[in-house]
Amino acid sequence: MRKLGLVALSATLLWACVDTQNENTSTVTAIADQPDATMVKSLMDVGKDYHSFANPDEIRVTHLDLDLTADFDAKKLNGQVTLSVERQQHSVDTLVLDTRELTINQVTVEGEPVEFRLSEADEELGSALTITLPKTASKVTIEYATSPDASGVQWLTPAQTAGKKHPFLFTQAQAVHARSFIPLQDSPQVRVTYDAIIRTPEELRAVMSASNDPDTDRDGEYKFTMPQPIPSYLIALAIGNLEFKAMGERTGVYAEPEILDAAAKEFEDTEAMLEVTEKTYGPYSWERYDLLILPPSFPFGGMENPRLSFITPTVIAGDKSLVSLIAHELAHSWSGNTVTNATWRDLWLNEGFTTYLTYRIMEMVYGKNRFKKEAVLGYQDLEADIEALDSNDEILAIDLRGRNPDDVFSNIPYEKGALFLRELEQKVGRDNFDEFLREYFKHFAFKSITTDEFIDYLDKTLLSEYSEKLDRERINQWIFEPGIPDGAPQPHSNAFNKIDAKRTAWLNGKMSAAKIDTHGWTVHEWLYFLNNMPGALDEEQLAELDKAFSLTNSKNNEIAHSWLLIAVKNEYKPAYSRLYDYLVSIGRNKLVKPLYRELSKTAEGKAFAKKAFEEAKPGYHPLTVKANEGFVN
Repeated sequence: MRKLGLVALSATLLWACVDTQNENTSTVTAIADQPDATMVKSLMDVGKDYHSFANPDEIRVTHLDLDLTADFDAKKLNGQVTLSVERQQHSVDTLVLDTRELTINQVTVEGEPVEFRLSEADEELGSALTITLPKTASKVTIEYATSPDASGVQWLTPAQTAGKKHPFLFTQAQAVHARSFIPLQDSPQVRVTYDAIIRTPEELRAVMSASNDPDTDRDGEYKFTMPQPIPSYLIALAIGNLEFKAMGERTGVYAEPEILDAAAKEFEDTEAMLEVTEKTYGPYSWERYDLLILPPSFPFGGMENPRLSFITPTVIAGDKSLVSLIAHELAHSWSGNTVTNATWRDLWLNEGFTTYLTYRIMEMVYGKNRFKKEAVLGYQDLEADIEALDSNDEILAIDLRGRNPDDVFSNIPYEKGALFLRELEQKVGRDNFDEFLREYFKHFAFKSITTDEFIDYLDKTLLSEYSEKLDRERINQWIFEPGIPDGAPQPHSNAFNKIDAKRTAWLNGKMSAAKIDTHGWTVHEWLYFLNNMPGALDEEQLAELDKAFSLTNSKNNEIAHSWLLIAVKNEYKPAYSRLYDYLVSIGRNKLVKPLYRELSKTAEGKAFAKKAFEEAKPGYHPLTVKANEGFVN
């Protein structure tokens, strides 16, 4: 199988060509005065998904009927999927699907076997499954089994759960891992509805990103329906010893019984978040919004699976200090699930809009002061990524050809995308921008769009209505050039000015750590205090901080992360026992990856990291393993 390795192009050249598109065309074309034909040939088709083998432009999958059995002993999902298809080109009789390490047992149409071929595997993209369809076929059934090492499925032993008595399974499909547990057209531009029957051991319960009945019998067979069309990366399944607790009329939480009450209390404001978002951005389109609290091996903070966001337990802090994550996953119900990126190049349309909405939700529910603090921390995260990333990776409309689509995930699509929208808001006014977003979500509801389609829509709306306040060149700079444009909005919090003064006084020896008044500090003050420490601190300074604030023993996972990172950078050994326990007990990449990266910079640190990684690896998600194994080998 060939590798996808095309020539990367500069942001300037890409924009020069995209700028000629004022019509709804999907392919970038050469501008008239472009002198270099070889450069033109390297230009991408902006509507093409370079991370899928599928052929939706010829035959498109529209619906899935799943019937799967979870075999915890073999660590396999066994069963079948029936795909409903629509022919876009009636002369085509070949359906191409995406798979990864699936065993295909049989392919049938109306009960009769049909020819199929599974191609040689590509390391990043898996294998193309090519099926010959009879001319009249509208459905095709594939009998298959997943691999125990499926990249999108994690099987946990009882010891790796909160209750320690039952096993657990969860899937993680984003970006291109749905193909590891379902043969389908694994591209965000292909949206499908689905029905499913999931068979489990009788003592366990299955939930999906679909209609879940909190009162269903625990009988080993569960049925689900997702009536709204969603992209494949939002198909999700979890199986475990799960119970449900309502938090509001349309919101509730599923979790193991050992953490159910704590989770429901922590996230009890979810219903209020839902209500203010509806009031500002239009009706919620998915009926219910529930949360599933996963074991700590979940590799992300949260995953916006519609109707049922998957959430890490690391944000259960006991004081609602980390609930912006819930606001973020909820916001995806508008900006991401309802309007989706068509390719992974366009992820900023998903995450940038969602991060902008997250800040707005937090401001509406918790007030301006909290919003300002979180915006400052987000801006500093963005600055750190810009300093660390290559310039091509600082572009919103990133060129990902020949790369793993997971490479797109940084603070660029999230925080830079949100900052761009904040500038639009400030230039046209909040009320006007809210009206624009409401119409945008309505106009593109249940569609997957490209950056270029968004720009075309912007041309016809904000740029047309506010031509004296907005210009295309500035928008061009935001989307197609690296870094943060000069004059961009820069968040500020007066609360942090006091933190700066106290940190400076301590660093200059004018105040002891014990004399720093931390009364009323939230996680935001602590993170700002720690994250802005100088890189080098001596043993005495670190010991003083630790003694004054018990940072090594912090129960807040975000604060502990920041402190442990400081400890690693300065080889503060009294924190290393906690560091080890932290690495082997948490699988969230945001929290463990920076620690492994920093440890790998010294021989002693790498040896420490390797020992922790080897112990943790059986409980890490495959994505966490892949993201960190390079630091320890």
